[in-house]
Amino acid sequence: MKTEVEDTYAEAFEGLYVRVLINSEDNEVLHKAAEDATATPSIVIGRIEGGVERWLGSNETPDGRNGAILQFWKSIDNKKPLQNSLRAFETELSYRIRQDILVKPFTALFDAQLNPMGKLDMMEKVGHCGDGYEWEEEHFGRHVIVVPLMVPDFIIERQLGYAKGIMGANFWYMCETKKAVMTAGRKALEAISNIEGVIAPFGICSAGSKPETRFPMIGPTTNHPYCPSLKEKLGSASKVDKGIGFIPEIVINGSSLAAVKAAMKVGIEAVQPIKGVRMISAGNYEGKLGKYKIWLKKIL
Repeated sequence: MKTEVEDTYAEAFEGLYVRVLINSEDNEVLHKAAEDATATPSIVIGRIEGGVERWLGSNETPDGRNGAILQFWKSIDNKKPLQNSLRAFETELSYRIRQDILVKPFTALFDAQLNPMGKLDMMEKVGHCGDGYEWEEEHFGRHVIVVPLMVPDFIIERQLGYAKGIMGANFWYMCETKKAVMTAGRKALEAISNIEGVIAPFGICSAGSKPETRFPMIGPTTNHPYCPSLKEKLGSASKVDKGIGFIPEIVINGSSLAAVKAAMKVGIEAVQPIKGVRMISAGNYEGKLGKYKIWLKKIL
């Protein structure tokens, strides 16, 4: 029996993203680099969020080593020129590359953007980690920077493509049990991983937020009407139905609205049959967050 889907919509907004391919000679190093670089999806504090789109076999990478496709995202400040958002994006992206990928043995990073609207030059904020001793060469048909390291050497494609995509799409699955939270969430993430061009940066997310807050320095704070632990305290202001103890969220970013909708569809369909999942809903904020409204029932 399929779980009921509420007649509501997920609200999403436009963002900038890069899509890169990383690889290494060592699978453990590869997984560590990918997971470390995407481990802090911290867009709410003005940084960038990331995720693993998919893992690659040796026949899918430029130099025949196992790899992964990663995405990194930055929201757009529409009150300022796009160049401002791009500069902030380049800086934050460089931190992830330098601190989480470059420092791992035998790693390399290549551009994997399919339809770039422009390029970010990696020399100033990553290449110059070589302290002026870095050099450029053609590597497997790509123009790369070679950064000399004590475990030689880190290779990064000099120009990384960026594009606009859709951020913040989501669905909620309201659960009766802890087991349902984890079982359904894992099924959803597995299904979403099969859709090209999307990531679920927060995995199974326990902390849905809202735009308004009493603490602006923190940014978006807890979506209190949907917190089961506040049901008694809030009384009639609570929006948690009887029997619901958990409301996890799956957030989806994607290269296009079509890709995001496809990911939401398979994710929702994956959780619907799971015992203990009572209702499917989504986070929306009366247009305060973004211009895209993705109606759940229309995508199923």
